Amino acid sequence: MSRSTIKDPAKSKSSETFFKVLRFIGRYRFLLIFSIILAAVSVILQLYVPILFGNAIDQVIAQHQVNFEMMWYYLSRILVMVILSSAATWLMNVINNRMTYQTVKDIRAKAIRHIQVLPLSYLDGHSTGDIISRIIADTDILSDGMLLGFTQLFSGIVTIIGTLIFMFSKNFWITLMVIVLTPVSFLVAKFISSHTFQMFRKQSDTRGRQTALIEEMIGNQKVVQAFGYEEKSSERFAKVNKELQECSLKAVFYSSLTNPSTRCVNNIIYAGVALAGAFLIPGGHLTVGGLSVLLAYANQYMKPFNDISSVITELQNALACATRIFDLLEEEPESPDPSGTLVDVKGAVDIRNVSFRYEADKPLIKNFNLHTEPGRRIAIVGPTGCGKTTFINLLMRFYDVNSGSIKVSGTDIRDVTRASLRGSYGMVLQDTWLRAGTVRENIAYGKPDATMDEVIAAAKAAHAHSFIRRLPDGYDTVIAEDGGNISQGQKQLLCIARVMLCLPPMLILDEATSSIDTRTEVRIQKAFARMMQGRTSFIVAHRLSTIREADVILVMKDGHIVEQGSHDQLLAQGGFYAKLYNSQFEGVQT
Repeated sequence: MSRSTIKDPAKSKSSETFFKVLRFIGRYRFLLIFSIILAAVSVILQLYVPILFGNAIDQVIAQHQVNFEMMWYYLSRILVMVILSSAATWLMNVINNRMTYQTVKDIRAKAIRHIQVLPLSYLDGHSTGDIISRIIADTDILSDGMLLGFTQLFSGIVTIIGTLIFMFSKNFWITLMVIVLTPVSFLVAKFISSHTFQMFRKQSDTRGRQTALIEEMIGNQKVVQAFGYEEKSSERFAKVNKELQECSLKAVFYSSLTNPSTRCVNNIIYAGVALAGAFLIPGGHLTVGGLSVLLAYANQYMKPFNDISSVITELQNALACATRIFDLLEEEPESPDPSGTLVDVKGAVDIRNVSFRYEADKPLIKNFNLHTEPGRRIAIVGPTGCGKTTFINLLMRFYDVNSGSIKVSGTDIRDVTRASLRGSYGMVLQDTWLRAGTVRENIAYGKPDATMDEVIAAAKAAHAHSFIRRLPDGYDTVIAEDGGNISQGQKQLLCIARVMLCLPPMLILDEATSSIDTRTEVRIQKAFARMMQGRTSFIVAHRLSTIREADVILVMKDGHIVEQGSHDQLLAQGGFYAKLYNSQFEGVQT
């Protein structure tokens, strides 16, 4: 295969990304057209100024022979041209800023919307810090690159075309010489820029890993300090930081060669124009004013190349960051929702021959079968890693089963919208989550139109009302991000109150009282008992003493149900459940 038929993957990726960005910019095509028109007006006015200067210089005929009237005429016109050009440039920059930040806003908004429909497997497989880096840091760098690109590109192209036209009007052969030498500058810039894209891509990836590490360490600083991991975490950060430093230095160094290289070529062109013009003046083919015009145009003609080459670093960096953003935007979303809606949910759940695996070569749940009648309390127990939480993920359709089916009230959950399915469940997890907002807003998260009386009733049912009243502003107290200014137990009580307010037909309680003191837990269990009456409930628990009243206890091991029955029945069997239950009391003195 010849070298000409081999495509450069970095160049191809960069070009693809560029056209993807253009599709977003296309929404603001009228602003784009107006910006191009203003750029043309500004540049043409600027390019007319050297002609006026040349004419003004030519008014100096000889010693003591100066046509001051015409000279002042040309100088006044220069002043008007400069003012009008400055106004057009200012307005063009305003439009470019608006167009850039509107485009970046659209990209960020689309990224957030896309995250909402991505399968949970993608979010589980990518660090939060890296995703945040793509949406915030990478889009910021993209906006900087776009702004520089718009500002320099439009003006640069018009300047190059306009300069050539004016130069041809002055001297054909000198202009032709400039055009012949121009590709040298292009080739130098292209050679360097084509080799820097991958460097900037690596820089962006490393920055994402650094952000992920920072987010991990800051978010878990208590654990870091509790286990004396400070030094190791600093070493990990130093390693990533050094890697980022090295790839950033390489990317910036090689890309920064573009500007001095093109300036060198352009200065040679400028010198060539001056030399050629100097030979033409004695023969009367060119005036001194004409040479000054050509030199001014040669300088202006080369200036766009210098400007464009100087922002190639930013443009390559922006395209590398844009590639990471579009990689996120082009991730396959979860399978589309069907048109069906889950209605009149009684709580009957039928699971038949369900198998599931996170990784193709590691089966987790195999031939899982379960049938429960409405209103039953189903407890799920088993050792860590047996599939309890995975079972909950399948019930809520955070993941789809690989084979088999899950039916709610006789309807396959894959035949209804995820929203209608999940709206039929109330879920309290061991890992609490609260938004930055008031206590009332957090309790009413699933029912924003709830009245204050309903919120208070839910809080009382969850035994959260007493501690809420003691807060500085009661239900209007603002909770920090993820509930940072209240205790873990209080956060869990608010999460329980959130479910108490909605009262859906089915419940999922995954270690819902793990962070609550024993006395409060007893009261919460009574509240749960009242709430679960007539509602199908799935209870995941490690403390087996909390599930004695369950109608059916499913004992899971290695993705299978190995035992099922009531608490007393399972103890009487003396099997795996009995061993799990009795192991809680080993070493306890009676």
